[in-house]
Amino acid sequence: MSDNEFRPLADRIRPENLDDYLGQSHILGKDKPLRVAIQTGKLHSMIFWGPPGTGKTTLARLISNYSNAQFLSVSAVLSGVKDIRAAIDKAHQYYDVYQKPSILFVDEVHRFNKSQQDAFLPFVEDGTVSFIGATTENPSFELNNALLSRCKTYVLKSIQPEEMTQLLKRALENKEHGLGASEVSINEDMLQLIGAQADGDARRALNFLEIAVDLASEENGRLTVNENIIREVTSQTLRRFDKGGDLFYEQISAMHKSVRGSNPDAALYWMCRMLDGGCDPIYLARRVVRMASEDIGNADPRGLEISLNAWHTYERLGSPEGELALAQAVSYLACAPKSNAVYMAYKAAMQLARESGSMDVPMHIRNAPTNLMKDMGYGKDYRYSHDEKDGFSAGETYFPDELGEQEIYHPVERGLEIKIKEKLDYLRSQNKTGNK
Repeated sequence: MSDNEFRPLADRIRPENLDDYLGQSHILGKDKPLRVAIQTGKLHSMIFWGPPGTGKTTLARLISNYSNAQFLSVSAVLSGVKDIRAAIDKAHQYYDVYQKPSILFVDEVHRFNKSQQDAFLPFVEDGTVSFIGATTENPSFELNNALLSRCKTYVLKSIQPEEMTQLLKRALENKEHGLGASEVSINEDMLQLIGAQADGDARRALNFLEIAVDLASEENGRLTVNENIIREVTSQTLRRFDKGGDLFYEQISAMHKSVRGSNPDAALYWMCRMLDGGCDPIYLARRVVRMASEDIGNADPRGLEISLNAWHTYERLGSPEGELALAQAVSYLACAPKSNAVYMAYKAAMQLARESGSMDVPMHIRNAPTNLMKDMGYGKDYRYSHDEKDGFSAGETYFPDELGEQEIYHPVERGLEIKIKEKLDYLRSQNKTGNK
């Protein structure tokens, strides 16, 4: 039995030159700097950032081939500082013997902690290795600035549907390493279905294809892959979604911005993308309540009530029935008038409180529950608004004396805040002309 029978299809058919590499034309197209650097063998340290199955490892190996460099691979999932040192030792030995460089490829580099990432720095700095790190997480958040500053970051994108179909066809036609040794009957619609279910992940698509061929029945000397087999192979597929990872925050950001942008269609789409990917609906409920206060606020206070009701409804009904209430809240918020006036006022008030320090509460608005406090002047000259005209004490002050009166909340000309603004403008004008 050959080694090929033990190696996954995705590993067996890795391209050996750039012309066979599918995807990433935005960084590998003709005359693109990275392609030129690879073809001329001019190495530099780099970070490949992109979703799973987009060709990060394959690209690193191609760079090694073109530069005639030793390829050393370390996985941050399985390795520690000891493994890093062992790889560096190999790089030193290789250079001493052949006077040629080495490429140190670190998969899932974001899983290394700060001290482990720091271990690379001296050897990247002195040119012992050309460092290539692969990550599915945002390097800005997950990698040390010192390491990032020594590397060029390249963003890899999900494999496009037409590229995925082309990749699967190559796997079927490759007689030496692919599936071409067997006569396989599968039409292009089935290949497109596999590609769609793979969700932009080339490795996943090739795994699906390999399993489907293994399960295919033989008809007239050919293995026939039909739709039922494809559906069976891909039936438990989960969409690409990593709780706590970049995709998670990208999608919740997209949903929030769609609500803020008054687009209920996109807001519902992103909500369903997250639910389809396995997001906890309770997390979505919390975020929806936040949106109601941050982006709708007093322009439509019903938004907060509807959002809380949706949360409670989901807790009572569970999934999937309760998710409809979340959809109702999301669509309502998207269509509601928008105001961030309360959100901005809250931030301004918090900043003012932090910057102003521990100023005393003015005597006239202090509580005076005891005779001693009254004798000390607590509550003296306080004006009880209910006893005054229109229930308002014009000219009364409430901020610390050192600060003076401040205007922090500025309602917008939308929704209920139109009325609130009219009332507040009137009261503030009364304050300016009123007598204390």
